[in-house]
Amino acid sequence: MSDLIDQPEPGQNAPEFSVSEISNAVKRMIEGEFSLVRIRGEIGRVNRYASGHIYYDLKDENAVLNAVTWKGQASKLSVQPEEGMEVIAVGKLTSFPKQSKYQMNVMELRVAGVGALMAMLEKRKKALAAEGLFDQDRKQPIPYLPEVIGVVTSPSGAVIRDILHRLRDRFPRKVLIWPVAVQGERCAPEVTKAIEGFNAMTAGGAMPRPDLIIVARGGGSIEDLWGFNEESVARAAAASDIPLISAVGHETDTTLIDYVSDQRAPTPTAAAELAVPVRAELAVWLAGMEERRVRALANGISQRGQRLRDLSRAMPNPVDVVAMQGQKLDMIAARLPRALQAMAQGKRVQLAERTAALRPQALHQMISQKDQILQRVAGDLANAPIRHMERWRDRLGGLKRLLETLGYTATLDRGFAVVRNSDGAILSTVNAAKNAGGLDIEFKDGHFRTDATQTVKKPKAKPKTPPEDQGSLF
Repeated sequence: MSDLIDQPEPGQNAPEFSVSEISNAVKRMIEGEFSLVRIRGEIGRVNRYASGHIYYDLKDENAVLNAVTWKGQASKLSVQPEEGMEVIAVGKLTSFPKQSKYQMNVMELRVAGVGALMAMLEKRKKALAAEGLFDQDRKQPIPYLPEVIGVVTSPSGAVIRDILHRLRDRFPRKVLIWPVAVQGERCAPEVTKAIEGFNAMTAGGAMPRPDLIIVARGGGSIEDLWGFNEESVARAAAASDIPLISAVGHETDTTLIDYVSDQRAPTPTAAAELAVPVRAELAVWLAGMEERRVRALANGISQRGQRLRDLSRAMPNPVDVVAMQGQKLDMIAARLPRALQAMAQGKRVQLAERTAALRPQALHQMISQKDQILQRVAGDLANAPIRHMERWRDRLGGLKRLLETLGYTATLDRGFAVVRNSDGAILSTVNAAKNAGGLDIEFKDGHFRTDATQTVKKPKAKPKTPPEDQGSLF
């Protein structure tokens, strides 16, 4: 630090530093002394930014340490930071001179102890259960005999050999292996991509789409199996459209994927047994079904034959039925000549009666009757036009009399007159008469024309006098 110390002013012993000099000195000291540290603490608030950086707190009962994991380091963390998680953080201390603060750059996170892991697992389990991912009605049935089985596991372990061996012994099927890491920081993302990749395959494509998926791994500690407890793996298994069997660990090991899968197998070998039946047992079962079918068919034929024989005994003898009908035919044949003779005799009598009606005297009488009818009809036809014309003449006369009665000429005979203007239009008011250029007054014996220059005054009503031919009541 001697290069940072200026010579003291006269009369002073303490050197002077600039702000940048002291900040850089502190930064070099902190990063030099704490270039790699392991710190145990509880994770406080967690902030994830769009840039991919993660900012969070490491705390205990007495202090709080700011921590940051950069974008390139976040994807490599085996455990993602969650609030309340007790962890061991591995990284280095660094300072941030612009704000006079120091922080820890965390490059690796490990859960501090099995108890902390189980607490975090229980928290995730409750959250997924609340979303309904563990519900039984979401689970799909396992196909009885899948054509293609997809296996998500390590290609180099004993697990895949056990599964293939068991499938070969029971019922050989086509197997697609999606190699993944089954522990460590690459486990969860690779298993998630494998499940999603199998579901993304197209049925009937160049690469056959599996009818069943088996996710398998051998036994291990909770830390070894932790990749199958990650939320991304559980959600991928729950969202799988292909039925999925989880076979992670031994029978006593339980991971989150076991709760969301459609079927859990205690071991990878048991998963192969759940996937396919035993071909020999299936052949025996089919042979038994065939034997039952043949026996049932024979029994059915025998029962129907006995039933037919029982019914035939209840039916009459066909020979007797034919003989009875033959006897009826003979009786009808014996009556047929007599019936023909009787019918012919009846027709002769009818013919004689019709022939008698056609004799000359009867024929002359019938012609005379028809002639009288014809003359009567001819007379009616000749008089019909005359009567019709008379009816129309009477009707026309009646209409003429009605017209004379209702026409205005009859009104003129009673002392009224019709007033028209010079154009021949009828005038019915005084104002119309005053505005007319000239008046044409029609009486019963002719027309009288005059100029309408004087206001026509309404004459006073004269007292009515009884007609000469009507006597007075007084």
